[in-house]
Amino acid sequence: MNGRWAADEPNEDTWRTAQLVLVRHGESWWNAEGRVQGQGGTGLSDRGHTQAADVADHLLATYPQPASVFSSDLERVTQTAQPYLDRAGRVAELDKRLREIDSGEWTGLLTSEVAVRFPEQIAAVRRGEDIPRGSGENFAAMRARVAEALRDIARRTVDGAEPAGQATAIVFTHGGPIRVATAEALQLPPGGHRLLDPPDNCSVTVLAVPVGQTGEVGQFRLSGYNADHLTRTEATKNSQDAVGEPHR
Repeated sequence: MNGRWAADEPNEDTWRTAQLVLVRHGESWWNAEGRVQGQGGTGLSDRGHTQAADVADHLLATYPQPASVFSSDLERVTQTAQPYLDRAGRVAELDKRLREIDSGEWTGLLTSEVAVRFPEQIAAVRRGEDIPRGSGENFAAMRARVAEALRDIARRTVDGAEPAGQATAIVFTHGGPIRVATAEALQLPPGGHRLLDPPDNCSVTVLAVPVGQTGEVGQFRLSGYNADHLTRTEATKNSQDAVGEPHR
């Protein structure tokens, strides 16, 4: 008995569960410099490469036989995934829907520069308005595309699984997508991701997603958020930038 009341669950005789293991990328050079990355940015810093190797150890030990592996196509994420893929003998399927929020004209700027050059946008963000960042994308749009991607991944992950069975997908992505996916699992209202601490570099968040035999996807469930499994002694925490969001 897992502590959940059976009446709250889909029919376990027919539904299967996709376990989605969401891994945030390691520290990038732009992370270290305090620049807004969005869908631009650099590859991993030296620290980021160490983090990627460490989280690969955790994934290999904890999820030895995942059904599938997916990744954002941005460089800082593909570099994070590579140590795991090399050791597991796997190939990740790239999905652009797993990208970070598009920060538009903010991309590449120091957060202090964003505050100076876009004061009206910063004021709107601080009022809680979900505006397109730098005329790029807003969080509602990112939440919709990420939820769509994860539902598709859940369906594909359990394809061929037995009724009442479970299959695991490793998903390498970014802090923003992890926050909005968690907000979706908790059924938080629009903007509810702001209630969640930003995921740390190479932290692990786990969602359970029920999938029916005909492909219908149930409500995401949160199994664990922002867990730091790295072996380093110095914790790597994200600083907050001038607009209240992490340096993604």
